[in-house]
Amino acid sequence: MPGPILTVPALEQGRGGGHLLRSAHLVRDLRLKKREAFLCLPPGERDTAACLARIRSFTGEFSRQWICLHDSIPADPAMIIMDRFRTPPDEFALLRKTAPLIGIDEGGACRDRFDFLIDILPALPSVSRPNMVNPSLLPLPLCRRESFFSQNNAAGRRILVSFGAEDAAGLGDLAAESLSGIDAEIVTARNIPNLREELASFDLLVTHFGITAFEALHARLPVVLVSPTPYHEALSKAAGFTSVRHYARSLANDINRLPSLAGAGAAAALAADCQALAEKYGLAEVPSQSLADLALSVDIHAPALCPLCAAEAAVKKIRFAGRSYTCCPHCGVIYMSRLKAPPVEYGKAYFFEQYKNQYGKTYLEDFPALKETARRRISVIKKFLPAAGTGTGKPSLLDIGCAYGPLLAAAKEEGFSPLGIDPAPEAVAWIGRELDIPARQGFFPGDFPPDILTDNSFDAVSLMYVIEHFTDPREVLQEIYRILKPGGVLAFSTPSYSGVSGRTSLRVFLKKSPADHWTVWSPRLCRKALARYGFMVKKIVVTGHHPERFPFFGSFCRRPGIFYRFILLISRLFRLGDTFECFSVKEPL
Repeated sequence: MPGPILTVPALEQGRGGGHLLRSAHLVRDLRLKKREAFLCLPPGERDTAACLARIRSFTGEFSRQWICLHDSIPADPAMIIMDRFRTPPDEFALLRKTAPLIGIDEGGACRDRFDFLIDILPALPSVSRPNMVNPSLLPLPLCRRESFFSQNNAAGRRILVSFGAEDAAGLGDLAAESLSGIDAEIVTARNIPNLREELASFDLLVTHFGITAFEALHARLPVVLVSPTPYHEALSKAAGFTSVRHYARSLANDINRLPSLAGAGAAAALAADCQALAEKYGLAEVPSQSLADLALSVDIHAPALCPLCAAEAAVKKIRFAGRSYTCCPHCGVIYMSRLKAPPVEYGKAYFFEQYKNQYGKTYLEDFPALKETARRRISVIKKFLPAAGTGTGKPSLLDIGCAYGPLLAAAKEEGFSPLGIDPAPEAVAWIGRELDIPARQGFFPGDFPPDILTDNSFDAVSLMYVIEHFTDPREVLQEIYRILKPGGVLAFSTPSYSGVSGRTSLRVFLKKSPADHWTVWSPRLCRKALARYGFMVKKIVVTGHHPERFPFFGSFCRRPGIFYRFILLISRLFRLGDTFECFSVKEPL
């Protein structure tokens, strides 16, 4: 049973009621969907009764049992959703040790450090990118107007003025006073219960950039923004809203421009602009997923510590939809966090249709070339094996992620006693039938009987484009160290982020990284990282040279020729290949 979901709202003076209201709705929606959830009060906030009364004034029924204090968080939460506006660093550091953190519309110093970042309201282009921007995750109104266009738009019969529960800048009264000369009913929202369901009864909304503006788009209510700060003004313009400048000395004059919206032409233009915004932000139709649905659908994998060196990496993330990457400042490995497990299966299609789409031929059609590459790797492994370490018998080799066995076949021909393991049942069956080599179906190390993976039982272990598939390479390296004989060889190959593709654009390189590559390595990190686990690196071979991927020059390298060979030489001299092979030996710890 997964642990509870916690959400922490902003309650500081001047933050309005939007953060608290959104967090309360999330908890209530999760509870209605039978998932344990709590609204966690921020540090220093202990007035549970006042918080509960405030929530109930907006949402109706809300149980006291759904609120917890910061110092009494339930054990083992699945995730903590922070709706803090600007999360204090000390609060972030404390909660990050408890569970993965998802930031909602985060604008503080910790924005870059969240495991996942969701901008429900669009942020400025200058801030770091979130994992997703999705205003449709808001609790949206059920009551909607038939259209943004209405016969009342021109006359402005009912205008709603709403600047939140606090309205510290006093814009509500000022806007209402400026609109008083219009032949319309001006309603100033103070504490209208369930305000979002009342939006459809109005013909125009005057508000600032925030949740209510996007709720109005879904309700098909035209909206004009008035900004209390330069920051709000910048957000309004960046998002595409019609807005009135905030500047204090000209504020009244700027708001006085609003009566021009009573004209039929201006009203129609505003309605068209708002309809375009609703379509842009996914608010034109009823969304298929709420924030509660999103929280229920995820199965977060977000390591609190680096999976290779176990250090804490409080650094900026590189984000894409559903996944984030962190480059560990201590060991240099890049590791991935995901909201959901990757949709990858290692079945027959993986080696046939998918492989052919990428390389132009199926895995078995490519088998001779793969075997020739494997033969070269085996020759390097043999070079570093202890001269008398194997006795009179054949040296043993375990190939983890053996696929259809090209390395197993090469090892057998070179005098090894090979054994393979792979999750693909068709591949394992083919190895036994066609190559007459033992192989097990499953995952290393858990799917091996203990009597096979005994201490000091193998002369060599190989992982060819496999180590990046493990979520915990520490466990894998420790287990390989245990089963290798003293002086035994560990050989692996993996993509490199320090090749020409990663150097040209690390973001583009990671965006193209397969969904199940949990770590991304570089040749330069191997010596220090592997030494931690008892391995001495003997040789690194940089591979995967692609002159056509070079910036500027790549367009001249589409076909082999003199220039192609020159760029290929440059790539090899400066070790700019996109993959590499690492050969190391086991030493006493």
